[in-house]
Amino acid sequence: MQIPARTLSALAIAVASPLAPAHAQALHDRFWLEASLYRPHIDSSVSVTSKANPAIGTEIDMEEDLGLDARQELPAFLAGARISRKFAVVAEYFSIGRNGDRTTARPITFDGIQYPANVAIASSFDTDIYRLTLNYSIVRKDTVEAGIALGLHATKFKVALEGAGGIGSQAVQTNRGGEDFLAPLPTIGLFANYEIIPRLTIGGRVDYLSLKVSDYDGRLINAQAKLSYRILDNVGIGAGFRYVDYRVDVDKDRYTGRFQYKFSGPAIILEAGF
Repeated sequence: MQIPARTLSALAIAVASPLAPAHAQALHDRFWLEASLYRPHIDSSVSVTSKANPAIGTEIDMEEDLGLDARQELPAFLAGARISRKFAVVAEYFSIGRNGDRTTARPITFDGIQYPANVAIASSFDTDIYRLTLNYSIVRKDTVEAGIALGLHATKFKVALEGAGGIGSQAVQTNRGGEDFLAPLPTIGLFANYEIIPRLTIGGRVDYLSLKVSDYDGRLINAQAKLSYRILDNVGIGAGFRYVDYRVDVDKDRYTGRFQYKFSGPAIILEAGF
């Protein structure tokens, strides 16, 4: 039995249709959402010197000196929207919150308070990171895009120490020192995404800054890589890796300080695109 040419054409379109939307997904989503869970290794240090007290703040290794966890699950949330063929805006939020409780092995001075050796100190170091980026695609085709990104990286730091410490010549007693601030700094970066086969996409980005703005002098390297697969037209799963190296020096009326952290590790990712 001979099958009419019109029927053959219709069958060919039906067979191809599950693959055809792949190019309309991922690289060509108008809106997308991501939720990811990282498990990075974290290395952080802090020093704060009170301008009212001449004692220079100690550079404190938060993991070694104060017992903060070096490993932690880190959730992150991202949303993006394509505002034209070449431009897209992306917003991201993640946070790192840790507490420690350790007897110090050496004297520590923090925010004008001097803690002698062999004193129990309770500590906390929390950071909330907000990132807003405008992506411009220099190259944009069905299966590949690459371009530059201009962004704003704002980090809210909150650090506190509490223990038996003295201020100047005062007797040793329970004292609490701490600071919190929001440091907004601009970034510039590169990004690229490539659809290896239908539904399977690899991507990466690098953001960088080294700049003094008002009270803040900061440096940031943010590098990410991701491999994702669309299990449905609008839903995908993936795996990634992220490396962040961030340092900011602060000069306020009451204190000066340096806050820095590095973290790197793998992630699992759930994404949705429309």
